[in-house]
Amino acid sequence: MDRKRAIPSAIVYSLRQTVWLVVLIAGRAYAQEPPRPEIDINAFIQELFPVPTEEANYEDLFEALFQLYTNPRNLNTVTRDELAATYLLSQEQLNAFLDYRARLGPLLSLYELQAIPGFDLVTIRRLLPFVIVQETALPLSQSLRNPTQHFLMLRTERLLETQRGFAPVDTTSRSLTRYVGGPMQWYARYRYARTGAYSLGFTMEKDAGEVVRWQPDRHIFGPDFTSFHAQIMNRGRLRNLIVGDFQMQAGQGMVMAAGFSLGKGAEVIRTTYRSTLGLRPYTSVLEAGFFRGVAATYALTPTVDITTFYSGVRRDASLNTADAAPGQLLVSSLQTAGLHRTPAEQARQGIIPEQNLGFHALYRSPTQRGQVGITALHTTFGADLQRRNAPYNQFEFRGKENLVVGVHGDYRWQNIHLFGEGARSSSGGVGGIGGLIAALGKTLDFTLLLRHYDRHFHTFYGNSFGEATRPINETGTYWGLRYSPSRRWQFSGFYDRFRFPWLRYLVNAPSDGYDYFLHAQWMPNRRLRTYALLHEEHKQRNLPGSSDEPMRPLATTIRRTALINFEYEVPLKYSVRTRVQGGDFAYQGTSRSRGVTVLQDVTWRWQQLELSGRVAVFSTDSYDSRQYVYEKDVLYAFSLPAYYNQGTRHYLMARYALSKQLRMWLRWSQTRYSNVDVISSGLNEIQGSTRSEIKAQVMYQF
Repeated sequence: MDRKRAIPSAIVYSLRQTVWLVVLIAGRAYAQEPPRPEIDINAFIQELFPVPTEEANYEDLFEALFQLYTNPRNLNTVTRDELAATYLLSQEQLNAFLDYRARLGPLLSLYELQAIPGFDLVTIRRLLPFVIVQETALPLSQSLRNPTQHFLMLRTERLLETQRGFAPVDTTSRSLTRYVGGPMQWYARYRYARTGAYSLGFTMEKDAGEVVRWQPDRHIFGPDFTSFHAQIMNRGRLRNLIVGDFQMQAGQGMVMAAGFSLGKGAEVIRTTYRSTLGLRPYTSVLEAGFFRGVAATYALTPTVDITTFYSGVRRDASLNTADAAPGQLLVSSLQTAGLHRTPAEQARQGIIPEQNLGFHALYRSPTQRGQVGITALHTTFGADLQRRNAPYNQFEFRGKENLVVGVHGDYRWQNIHLFGEGARSSSGGVGGIGGLIAALGKTLDFTLLLRHYDRHFHTFYGNSFGEATRPINETGTYWGLRYSPSRRWQFSGFYDRFRFPWLRYLVNAPSDGYDYFLHAQWMPNRRLRTYALLHEEHKQRNLPGSSDEPMRPLATTIRRTALINFEYEVPLKYSVRTRVQGGDFAYQGTSRSRGVTVLQDVTWRWQQLELSGRVAVFSTDSYDSRQYVYEKDVLYAFSLPAYYNQGTRHYLMARYALSKQLRMWLRWSQTRYSNVDVISSGLNEIQGSTRSEIKAQVMYQF
């Protein structure tokens, strides 16, 4: 009997829902990157992080999400960890999907998602850009002739106003430094890949102010940054082989972290757990945080995988000439900005060689209920690292070599998911993180996460959950709760208490703090979505104006943000978004700096043309009360400007599909200030009250 005819009638959706899903997928497929709908990554991140924070690296998050989009998961082979890494499915939905696939076999079409219990149309629509249904593995020669991705993308952008760094030298000024290159920024990306089989690609970028150079000894090959990878997958027991640039994600990210990691945001439950995704190509233009060399994953048995790799990269660094002995090369800090626009910045580029040897072993239980892994990473630098002699740097890494070893695991029992990881670095410092996610019924979800990182725990490629940007010198407890009484309403929130046992930059004593987040969402239908939220953070810093005191006292800073957001969309026609956002900042007991932003977004679609625009009005008392709001940008580009002072911000973007293969984008944006005559400072200074940017992009799908 045909498998599909044997499906129980209880799992068949209504005809109305089926029609809507067909319209959704088929209608959005035109003029998009086949076979999946195009995603507005900025809007996706905004939904998960409606209130950006200073500590989070959103460029890294954006690139990780882009990686997830350009490497869609095959629903017929995807593991639980890989599907959980999208952060779109609850524990019940993951269980339902895996049970459905185990009982009925491989899916025949994406339309079949509607037959899985608990998969509503909103969830399916959000999941579609990140998944595909693909037949079993083809012979390599045949799959090479049938890529699922084959495109070339070119982008250029520049500021229209002249910054000081591009202006002629003023002989009356004490600063004679200028940028060595022109104001244009260039970017190129090429990809030839088939999901689950192979990937070949390169990425190149030249930032504004940089020049094209050729210095192979510093890994400079023309454009300021070049990245390349070649990958094959699932060839017998060889699960993965990458030559070129890559990243590694294992456990909760204490030793090696890559992939789509959210941290604290509007998704208060699923973000506490990180999936073990293993090796993945690196295609970002962020010039740090990746490996360059060769890596492989081999299946010893159906339940045991072994991963090993070697990496040799060149790192940007600042030299410590004050403390260095004659003839000694001493590094005060590693640079991650990736900007090389002045002679001083160029002198720091790629001056320190770095080698890494990595190992990971993973055992998965035959029942798929849990897994255990061991991770080790040995890093060797070509020079001694010694940070500036300051009290807060006392326990930072010193020397040339670091070994960090970790053990991670997770287990699922009924509706409870337990997970954790512990690691130790060669300094003797340890770090640990552990938590649980529990479904307390059909409408209530709960998570608890505990973390502790010693002040002398050192990991260069770790990025586990925490308040700070690195897992070091921190102890914390995170609680998250979500209540969904119906499909229309959802209420969620978290509370995070953290403590820093040792000094930090701009904090000259042990400190602590907490933050909480409340979020309410109402979706009466598939077109209208409204949410409101409140986020408040308390954190200690040095008291301003006390720099002359021998021991600077600490003061608690309080930052609050509140907003209400309305979104209405008619699929394939138009969408509108209205947002009112406000906040304040103050040192406890002092006057508050307040800010507010009101904005209106509109997107209109007509056949091959899409037009998007925004008008925003903002007013803040100072930079302390600045407001961050995501903006829609060209495909695969990221925009999160800070709104401060008083003025307006607007942009207009057009996307046009010249053919099924060729698409073009053009974007213009401008900020107008009403209370300043000079924007920014240093070499970025602009004389005047406006800052405008133009951006153009073209993408050809072969």
